[in-house]
Amino acid sequence: MTTKQNSGGLYILMLSIHGLVRGDNLELGRDADIGGQIKYVVELAKKLSQDRRVGRVDLLTRRIIDSKVDAVYSEEEEQIEKNAYIIRIACGPRRYLRKEVLWPYLDSFSDQAVQYISKSGRVPDLIHGHYADAGYVGGQISRLLAVPFLFTGHSLGRVKLLRLQENGMKKADIEERYNITRRIDAEEFALDSAFRVIASTRQEVEEQYQLYEHYDPKRMLVIPPGIDLDIFFPPRRSISRASIRQEIRRFLKNPDKPLIFAMSRADERKNIETLIKAFGENEYLRTHANLLIIAGNRDDIQQKDPGTRRVLSNILYLIDKYDLYGKAAYPKKHDPSDVPEIYRIVAKSRGLFVNPALTEPFGLTLLEAAASGLPLVATEDGGPTEIIRHCQNGELVNPQDKTAMGKAIEKIIKDKEKWATFSRNGIRNVQRYYSWRSHVKSYLKNIKKEVEKKHYNKNVLVKTRSRLLKVDRLIISDIDNTLIGDAAGLDSFLKLLKKSHANVGFGIATGRRLQSAVKILKKSHVQLPDIFITAVGSEINYGKAMIEDRTWRNHLNYFWEPDRVRKALSELNGLKPQAQSEQRRYKISYNLDEDKAPTRRQIVRHLRTHKLRVKVIYSHNKYLDILPIRASKGLAVRYLAIKWGLPPEHILVAGDSGNDEEMLSGDVLGVVVGNYSRELKRLQGRPRIYFAKNKYAKGIIEGIEHYGFFGDITLNEEVDFDHEDE
Repeated sequence: MTTKQNSGGLYILMLSIHGLVRGDNLELGRDADIGGQIKYVVELAKKLSQDRRVGRVDLLTRRIIDSKVDAVYSEEEEQIEKNAYIIRIACGPRRYLRKEVLWPYLDSFSDQAVQYISKSGRVPDLIHGHYADAGYVGGQISRLLAVPFLFTGHSLGRVKLLRLQENGMKKADIEERYNITRRIDAEEFALDSAFRVIASTRQEVEEQYQLYEHYDPKRMLVIPPGIDLDIFFPPRRSISRASIRQEIRRFLKNPDKPLIFAMSRADERKNIETLIKAFGENEYLRTHANLLIIAGNRDDIQQKDPGTRRVLSNILYLIDKYDLYGKAAYPKKHDPSDVPEIYRIVAKSRGLFVNPALTEPFGLTLLEAAASGLPLVATEDGGPTEIIRHCQNGELVNPQDKTAMGKAIEKIIKDKEKWATFSRNGIRNVQRYYSWRSHVKSYLKNIKKEVEKKHYNKNVLVKTRSRLLKVDRLIISDIDNTLIGDAAGLDSFLKLLKKSHANVGFGIATGRRLQSAVKILKKSHVQLPDIFITAVGSEINYGKAMIEDRTWRNHLNYFWEPDRVRKALSELNGLKPQAQSEQRRYKISYNLDEDKAPTRRQIVRHLRTHKLRVKVIYSHNKYLDILPIRASKGLAVRYLAIKWGLPPEHILVAGDSGNDEEMLSGDVLGVVVGNYSRELKRLQGRPRIYFAKNKYAKGIIEGIEHYGFFGDITLNEEVDFDHEDE
């Protein structure tokens, strides 16, 4: 790992987890996960790192070891600029996976990312997550380290759900294919965690983010992406000698006609088929123009995933149906470095660029085309509306109206004066509104105030004197129904713990308050542990003296408004506040009436409508705890791992109920005892979560033996949740 450079400047940690991410020659269009988001994120990392106010940018993504992809994706570190690096984090199976099946591995990614930060010795000044998966991970790390979090959704789950349902897809099928509920929950979590949310357009804010319960217009920030004007520029007088020119021309009978150009991945949402129909059914275009379709790279269509295969096959079918041979070019392959030249070839032919997508969050290709001098015809949905309004260089169309699309293209191709005006406007206005220079300037201006607060506490990375400095591994157990419940099993566990080496620490994590935890432990003849995580993770104390961790206590103040929480929950039926002795500074607790109380999801939604940023913990369907967003047993365990320098795989955690779920997830060694409650059933099959057959403390012993925790720890790293055929 490279030592952090330029420590005087900002250290920005960016997250873009799915897809294939590298510094150059991006494989755009290879599949649905490798598109404009990855291009934007890599460029943003580079451009930010070139600003004198920024010391270093790390872009964290998933490490992939797979013979089907380039070996660069297996490299742990790739320098992409003097002060910018791609850092690849291992999580889940080593092979390349589509984003919809990455969800079970994101807690592992979070743990490994925190380990990377801890080893580097410097807390980031800002974390920026891209898309729902990185929004979830970034939100978790931000809550743990108290670092400002910035979120960019790129495309949103609620919008996708609506579109798919409008197209007749059943909710159950959408869920099975896209894990849409997990995605939407992750987006809500990210919006709840972020101090600012970056959108590309005002339309994206008002029509897309507004669908979310955690939408807050005060936190929304519109910063259009920039493009590199050193790469995308109008054609010069000389004829292009690029090999891609010959590759295009070989398809065409009259290659000097204006080219109607579309470029996207082969995805049904990109709506390439409607453009081919518009061209094929328009007499003027068939006679006076050529069609150019770049839909990613392909060798054997049958080797593509089902969605891509369907689109590519349909493209070939439509070209045959309309007999566009000699009038349509559809190259099998192109290099990413060819793309700027393709735009210039099209501009030289006095053609235009079409984006016919059903929905387009922004439309980076529209800017590239405009900077190259191409007029635009684009979908009237999403980002193109603002791009064309700013640039005054094209026409908006209903993407499902093939006749109108053909007419709009024809109008521009026919009118040479209009073509020239649109071309000039695009070149001028892209420079005015969409340069990287203006993007970076606005970005840094808008984070400056929050970053300067320095409200994270660097003591998270500082160890204090304690027996825990000598500890090499740690067992943390819930008390009720996990550690305690079977006297014989508890006695066996305590004897086993006593026989273990002095380098094994012991802690408890419980919903009980500290005094109650000590009382029940003494009653059960359990030695006082090295660590007390009490009040559902809202309090941490150490050793026999029960010394409070004040750093953790101060960490929890962020957005904590207990009076507003109580008032909001008083509006719901079936919730009865627990005794005053169970209420804590950072914990509000209720008993639930199962017949009258709302579900957890309904409670979360209710609190969101009141703009309350809290953590909701549901246990045994009988108890409800409301905590600050930075509190939980899971976050407390991660905090301790950082503070005491323990890798997650050297921490064994045991639990039985819903308030243990976050603690059990990720790269720690989870043990679910045999008498677990049904809330934990959905964790079955997750990596590093072992479901014991034995109950209570005997289940913990079984877990210790399963992992070989007192010897050479054994891990099962290849659990794979992608059950689709290869």
